[in-house]
Amino acid sequence: MPHFESRDAIIDTRILLGVCGGIAAYKSAELVRLLRKRHCEVRVVMTASARQFVTPLTFQALSGNPVHTELFDANQEQTMSHIHLARWADLLIIAPASANTVAKMAHGLADDLLSTLYLAAECPVYIAPAMNQAMWHKAATQDNIARLRQYGVSIIGPAAGEQACGEQGFGRMSEPEQICEQILAQTGQATLAGVSVVISAGPTREPLDPVRFISNRSSGKMGYALAEAALRVGANVTLISGPVNLPPPSGVKLVKVETAQQMYDAVLSQSGQCDIYIGAAAVADYRPSQIEARKIKKQHDHGVITLEKNPDIIAAVADQPNRPFVVGFAAETDDLENYATGKLRSKKLDMIAANWVGQHEGGFDSDNNALQVYWSGGSQHLPMTDKHHLAEQLLTLISEKFHEKNTTQAS
Repeated sequence: MPHFESRDAIIDTRILLGVCGGIAAYKSAELVRLLRKRHCEVRVVMTASARQFVTPLTFQALSGNPVHTELFDANQEQTMSHIHLARWADLLIIAPASANTVAKMAHGLADDLLSTLYLAAECPVYIAPAMNQAMWHKAATQDNIARLRQYGVSIIGPAAGEQACGEQGFGRMSEPEQICEQILAQTGQATLAGVSVVISAGPTREPLDPVRFISNRSSGKMGYALAEAALRVGANVTLISGPVNLPPPSGVKLVKVETAQQMYDAVLSQSGQCDIYIGAAAVADYRPSQIEARKIKKQHDHGVITLEKNPDIIAAVADQPNRPFVVGFAAETDDLENYATGKLRSKKLDMIAANWVGQHEGGFDSDNNALQVYWSGGSQHLPMTDKHHLAEQLLTLISEKFHEKNTTQAS
């Protein structure tokens, strides 16, 4: 098993890097340099298309190892076959991963060295996609990405921004620094092993009558992605979910609720025994004072619904005598920093993750988002990316601050 103690410790990790064709291949050279700086042993596999952008000699010089390019190479086969190369690796990362290679991986095709290595690999697999924004958004590509996630492949990025073709949108390969941090944070490192984490996710529904309710546009995608990320770093996860159309991650304890009061009761019941509480649910602030027993009929031009406040879940968790590490969320349409930091202080939270809603991308019911994370004495921006990648970045930050707080209290 790979060994990773801390960011400053010696890392004994063997990383197999696959490089596909695309202008982003030049970033992979920097990724090799960063991994070597962190004391990883790196071996590089290049597709034929990748060699049109960067020469194998570049990667050989940076990695200190011969570059593998052919499935049937007599010289390389004498020392390490593709099976042996797959067995050698603690981790396989493909960066950039082209749309073609993603499609081959999703459908089990093995017509070159890299695709064959993927099928033979028994280690964790990561990909950092890079392609034109239209190719990324194509339904076929998204289906392939979803299938790879089901197979256990971790997806890093892509990021949004200007592309080499001059277009704007998602499809840029994540920066080498982000890829390096993410794969080393996960490699053999159960940063929350044995830690009990409770996550609330999705919307709540406040009934008006037997057929109508007040709710919001939350899809639950962020909370569910956080549950998956917490499982990957060894946490024991309880997911308290409002009504969503998402399959629960395998391995979580799922508690289904509908109203804000039901979520309040479930969270207070579970959070008293947990170490970390992440309030990612979009809980209704108000509920109707009266629920009609029969369907409300359309009778008048105007109607009045009297509302009353729902209980404040996150504040109640933070007020417990043996409180967990409490992470809140703030979805704002304006003055994000002031509202978020005000909530951090007034509700006595350890951390708050704030995001814009009502913007042209990200937020509710989207696959992508960006967060500005605040804690006492610090903050960090997590740029726009898909919610699975964003959840892993946020979990890494939560883990760091959780352990820092426990270390400070212990001393």
